[in-house]
Amino acid sequence: MNRLFVLLLGLVCVCSCESASEQTPGGLTFIHLNDTYRIGAVESGDAGGFGRVVTVVREAQAEGREVRILHGGDFLYPSLESQLWNGAQIVDAFNFMDQLAPMYVVAGNHEFDRRTPEHLITAVRSSQFDWLGDNYAFDTGDELVDAALENSFVFEHGGRRIGFFALTLHADDGGNARDYVPIDRDYEAAARQTLDALVASGVDAIIGLTHLHMWQDEALAGLKAEYPALVFIAGGHEHEPEFTPGDGQRATVMKGASNARVIWRIDLDFDAAGQPLIAASEAVTLGAEVASDADYDALYTRWRNDLLERFPFLEARVGEAAVVLDGREVTIRNAESNWGNFIVDQMRTAFGDEPADLAFVNSGTLRIDDTISGDITFEDIGRTFGFSSFLRYLTLSGDEFRAVLEAGFRGSGPSKGYFPQVSGFRVCVDRGNPEGSRIVSLEVPDASGGWVEIDAGRDYRVVVPDFLYGGGDGYEFPDDGEASLAGSELKYLVLDAIMAAQARGQQIGELVDPDNPRIVILGAERGDCWP
Repeated sequence: MNRLFVLLLGLVCVCSCESASEQTPGGLTFIHLNDTYRIGAVESGDAGGFGRVVTVVREAQAEGREVRILHGGDFLYPSLESQLWNGAQIVDAFNFMDQLAPMYVVAGNHEFDRRTPEHLITAVRSSQFDWLGDNYAFDTGDELVDAALENSFVFEHGGRRIGFFALTLHADDGGNARDYVPIDRDYEAAARQTLDALVASGVDAIIGLTHLHMWQDEALAGLKAEYPALVFIAGGHEHEPEFTPGDGQRATVMKGASNARVIWRIDLDFDAAGQPLIAASEAVTLGAEVASDADYDALYTRWRNDLLERFPFLEARVGEAAVVLDGREVTIRNAESNWGNFIVDQMRTAFGDEPADLAFVNSGTLRIDDTISGDITFEDIGRTFGFSSFLRYLTLSGDEFRAVLEAGFRGSGPSKGYFPQVSGFRVCVDRGNPEGSRIVSLEVPDASGGWVEIDAGRDYRVVVPDFLYGGGDGYEFPDDGEASLAGSELKYLVLDAIMAAQARGQQIGELVDPDNPRIVILGAERGDCWP
């Protein structure tokens, strides 16, 4: 299938004009974003942020367009603030945007991070925007909240009726299993049921709003062949922009970047026969050149001041970076990162003075989506670890370790949270190989200071997050081995290491060494594993 991956490498925007239909004043525009964990901007304030989203909405309205805001899920958790307010700051930001233009959201897997429903009850009761869901229900015990989830949702524009189906991930596909949110894993059946209901009610256009994997969205896009009113699917869960063009048989699929670094503007129109179509779609990069809305900034400042009042030490210096430490998701979920290297190196010393042989962490554990330079603050640590990450110590044979690590390189597309940051070894991957056999070389240090292929039969001491050991992010560990109890939280290991370096008068971090990489992905730019 012809898929365009839009990566943030100085890109300003990508346009996909599916029709020459004129974009007339009074037309309908959707602004779509997904996977937003902060109410402010990232990358030292130069990228993303809801203030810039508001600016884009206002600009479309100034053209005479009627605007609706879509969100593809993941917003209540995880973040530094959500540990304090359980997403109340995000709900406040969404309510602000909803007052400007009606906002429709589908729940993502992180909306259900908490094991009990109190947070969801509070969030939904506080929401002025609409929660949509067709393959899941709220079963919180609060009648008002449980009735608030909209299914087969429809709104009217210019005498036409626009309908939605909204789907979220099941636990077997990476979602959360919670008693208060039953989820149907048969996404196609749920979509068909809603599509049938919408068609029967006489809608003029249908939109999918999802929090699913890209390949699942692409499969659903094929329903357009049977339901011509299906125009596009706006999704979440991936953290970099993705786009699959539509045609007469398939709906267009699009996703933005996390923290609103890239959002989508979609202009919906109808042809002379009354058939819905995308007049234009544009992936808009929200960089420093896009001003943040002053009214929204007042909301952000209020929450920021509250955060600093509660935690006045957040901006305090705990150490100093020797170089710029790259924790941006576009880096850390796709390639070796020097911030990731420093963090995972601390894992090997978590269970005694003698370091473990091997360690890795899923990049989805590291949530800062920013760079760190100069002073390292408490806030940098808090934003890196949006939730607790306890560790396990275990023993695996070289063959077992290789098999486990294959999960980190499965699938396709950019920015996967299961992509590993590694320590104690180096790995070379060919994504052209079938899943399960993409690691073409996995080397460990030898006694002479060089590298040697891992010994399939030898036992190695390994440290991994307890989340992964329990099957999180698709990693599967042997069930007949011995492992320590979960302990030694990674956040505090990293903080201790930085503060210890500060006490010694040392800076931390170093550049990724292109001549001695830990992770190599073979492809057009590189044909050999090791220099």
